[in-house]
Amino acid sequence: MMDSARSSLVGGLDLKIEFDAPIGARTWFGIGGRTEMLIKPETEDSLATLLRRCHQSGTPVRVLGGGANLLVDDAGVDGIVLQLDHETFTRRRYNKDGEVDRMLAMAGADLFKMVNESARQGLDGISQLAGIPGTLGGALRMNAGGSFGDIGQAVESVSMLDMEGNRLELETEQLKFDYRKSNLPNGIILSAILHLQPDDPMAVRGRVREIFAQKSASQPMADSSAGCAFRNPSVEGTRLPAGRLIDEAGLKGLSVGGATVSDRHANFISTTPQATARDVMKLMKQVQQRVLEHCGTTIQPEVVIWCDDPGAPMP
Repeated sequence: MMDSARSSLVGGLDLKIEFDAPIGARTWFGIGGRTEMLIKPETEDSLATLLRRCHQSGTPVRVLGGGANLLVDDAGVDGIVLQLDHETFTRRRYNKDGEVDRMLAMAGADLFKMVNESARQGLDGISQLAGIPGTLGGALRMNAGGSFGDIGQAVESVSMLDMEGNRLELETEQLKFDYRKSNLPNGIILSAILHLQPDDPMAVRGRVREIFAQKSASQPMADSSAGCAFRNPSVEGTRLPAGRLIDEAGLKGLSVGGATVSDRHANFISTTPQATARDVMKLMKQVQQRVLEHCGTTIQPEVVIWCDDPGAPMP
């Protein structure tokens, strides 16, 4: 991008900019390429203006949250990447409008902190997210959750900007959350109001510890991994665990380069520092093909893959 083009996008705005930023290293995989500009807005107005300018110039925009469910191609990505880690976009306010069962959280808020803080205050409703990494914005977009429930259960309303910088307010009756998806329109999530239930703090903290312990016992949480690699497929109306299908196909330990199907949980792909993003892509394609051959079921990626190369081995 020419200096004049950069200036027309970011000039006069309250932003922090990192050029040639290694965004792949910021993901939980710890691998992948770079972006020309990593931009951290400091105000909502600056973010809205930046989105309008990007829309007018045709500049691609992506959002980097906690990097927990993301794989960045080794060649990097075009356009700009946003990271909403300024205090403006990470704060949380409990007892919204004086009501003890409502919490306002910004999109950049850390899920771990939200779960633990609400538990300490004796507020339940998001304990099902214990052990799930990332930020609120990413969790809302994909309706993050697991066998204990998902975040959609607690959502009362969502505020966001569309890709032209216009503010949108979406209420309960306009929102739909389903398995690993939501009906949120294309745009940048700003915040959400969550409905929580007052409870004994010890009881809520106990539920959080129990859920976290169960996940720790079955998942390779210490590995460099993006969590579940594949969505659980629906077969004749029943969701089948993708990890079980991968395990039954005999794929635990299968490797491509520095990427390996975890021996602990078959729906996790772990990486070494020497791995490449293409190793992960190729391994995911092999897993898809082998599962299809073994049981006739197609499994789809849950990991979001950023890649601008049409020739990449995308799963």
